[in-house]
Amino acid sequence: MSTDTNKALTISSKRLAGSTCCMNCGTELQGPFCHYCGQPDKNFMRFFPVLMRELLEDFLDFDSRFMRTIKPLLFRPGRLTRDYLDGKRFRYVPPLRLYIFSSLVFFFLAAIITSNSIHISTEIDDEGETISSIQINTEDEEKLNQALEKLDPELAAEVESGIREIEEGDDDHIQFNDEPWDRETNPLIIPLLPDWVNDWINGEIAESPQKGKEIEANPNLITDKIFELLPATMFVLLPIVALLLKFWYLFAKKYYVEHLIFALHNHSFAFVILLIIMLANTFAGWRDPAETGAVTAAANAMTAALAIWVPVYMLLSLKRVYQQGWALTFIKYSCIGITYLTLLLLATTFVAIVSFVLL
Repeated sequence: MSTDTNKALTISSKRLAGSTCCMNCGTELQGPFCHYCGQPDKNFMRFFPVLMRELLEDFLDFDSRFMRTIKPLLFRPGRLTRDYLDGKRFRYVPPLRLYIFSSLVFFFLAAIITSNSIHISTEIDDEGETISSIQINTEDEEKLNQALEKLDPELAAEVESGIREIEEGDDDHIQFNDEPWDRETNPLIIPLLPDWVNDWINGEIAESPQKGKEIEANPNLITDKIFELLPATMFVLLPIVALLLKFWYLFAKKYYVEHLIFALHNHSFAFVILLIIMLANTFAGWRDPAETGAVTAAANAMTAALAIWVPVYMLLSLKRVYQQGWALTFIKYSCIGITYLTLLLLATTFVAIVSFVLL
């Protein structure tokens, strides 16, 4: 076998099976891959830890392509998409693989960190009955109150009053037509909808108090369900975003798949940035609970810098990939941004409703 080939285009000699012929089709090998059927000449009969490490390397290409992808993904807007469309693909992680990996890691860690901020306390009253209540992490509650007081003192007072009413156990009744809702005597009827849809809606309303009690007893029920649905929802949203780009760049002479690749890269960038912000703030909260030290200041500065970099990155990526003038790019950027944020709001609202329904 030839040993003069580029290491980036071949397989490590330690991983080769050393066969003279392809084990799949019997063709004589002229390198680490069969030129007839494409099967690699790999040896999988090795120690399990070594095999798992190499399988992970195959998935991430961590030793080469993954590391070459991260730098342009974070600091060179539109570079990955531009290179990919120009045919320079082998050096980078494929767009779909990059998106799946970044989104799964983000949602997985976000679900863990979010669930750790909510606690359930159980108490025994004077009559010997068990009472469960929701408690937000004290540090998070203080952050919320401080932020609200800075933004709107009146709103902070209203929120505090509302929390106090909930803690005192005020009973809320579902109202419809200024009267208490009742499935038989005062149901919710939405015109133009079929009867079975209205029946289903009223059935959900009837079950909502019980679901509310279940969520109150265990808030992780709703958060876990939301984080189960969000990755799939964001993935479904991608083709719609590509259609949105196709609409605004209708005369750019680009295929739909080119817009889809651009959407994959930019969403991957967003997930990585959100992941960095989340990890930085979590680390700061762990190292500096009082939020007065250098770690918290650095985390806040990083968050502010990245929050500014994200919209700038998106604008520069549009300019680089579609190569139109600055004025036209900025107009399209504004329209695409408003439309996308609207879609994102609708998607998250849909996920919240479906999560509640599926409990």
